[in-house]
Amino acid sequence: MNKGLPMKRRTTGKLVAGIALLTIVVVQALLIAPNPGNPWVQEFDDSMHRAIGVGPDSAVYTGFIPMFFQHLGQLPGMVALFLVLPIVLIIVGRWRTALFVLAAQLAGPGLVSQTLKNTVNRPRPAANEAEGLFGPLFMVDHGSFPSGHATSAGLLAIIVIALIPTAHRGWRIAAGVVGALIAVGMIWQRTLINAHWMSDAVVGSMAGIGVGLILWWAFEPWLRRDYARTPWFRRSETATSAHTSAPSPMATAADA
Repeated sequence: MNKGLPMKRRTTGKLVAGIALLTIVVVQALLIAPNPGNPWVQEFDDSMHRAIGVGPDSAVYTGFIPMFFQHLGQLPGMVALFLVLPIVLIIVGRWRTALFVLAAQLAGPGLVSQTLKNTVNRPRPAANEAEGLFGPLFMVDHGSFPSGHATSAGLLAIIVIALIPTAHRGWRIAAGVVGALIAVGMIWQRTLINAHWMSDAVVGSMAGIGVGLILWWAFEPWLRRDYARTPWFRRSETATSAHTSAPSPMATAADA
């Protein structure tokens, strides 16, 4: 018996939370768009740029952890999420979950992030030699709002949790903690290398989480069907276990 929230209430919660997060993202876009060069959060972003951003002579931004986050939102991460993970899910018989992963990637970093980038057109942090500030330390595309890397990180946190069957509550909690660390780490890394203003990274993470929650709600019936499927490489093991646990006809007759 499921001791958690009833199915209807739990599903509605994902949808409401996702819509609420995307609403915040859209409101922020509407507030920045009229004056993208000096929005209402500029003072905060400037202070974070000064406090966290580093220059090309720093060894910090090329360390293992910052580079992990850098690659997570670029080609290695895209290959892992767009190709490797869906293929693995299909191999183990969870093709519905593979569709969820692909839909989430297309909707989050693809549709939402790129649409807002080209609509808001917020400039990325720029170098200021007088104050010892620097611009992006890696090649970047157009627009700072929102961060595509942060969108991917927030989305990844939701995808990992959604992949775990409901019965494995402990694993879901652990995945949630890891996902939160990835989202926060990505916000830090994008600010560290001056690729985004911190508020853009925060909102990007919110966008990814919001898209992930809405699609989790939409795909939940399919995901639950996949949870119940036994991977092909464990079916013989399950059948053997069921056969072993079943009482023999002779034992049944003796008991009678």
